[in-house]
Amino acid sequence: MNWIIAQLERNSANNGVTVAHWTVNKIEGDNFASSYGTVGFTPDPDAEGFVDFDSLTEEMVLEWVKDSINVEEIEAGLDLQLAEMASPSVIAGMPWNDA
Repeated sequence: MNWIIAQLERNSANNGVTVAHWTVNKIEGDNFASSYGTVGFTPDPDAEGFVDFDSLTEEMVLEWVKDSINVEEIEAGLDLQLAEMASPSVIAGMPWNDA
């Protein structure tokens, strides 16, 4: 699984992150599955542990995101997508065009 932060939104008044946009993808052979989402935050610059935007790392924000979502469910969903691609339960086509 490859988790990344695609974009951050921040409050200009206190430089705290308000939204993290994330994506995760997995590749198996020629098949590619991905998921995208957002997590909202309410930054408090007076709170212990507040990290200013300029001091953030992707690893920090990924930890915040993963603490806020069901990682196992999302990763299981990617595995299901890949399994369906590898062995589709529904196949489209017309017999007269398959030649």
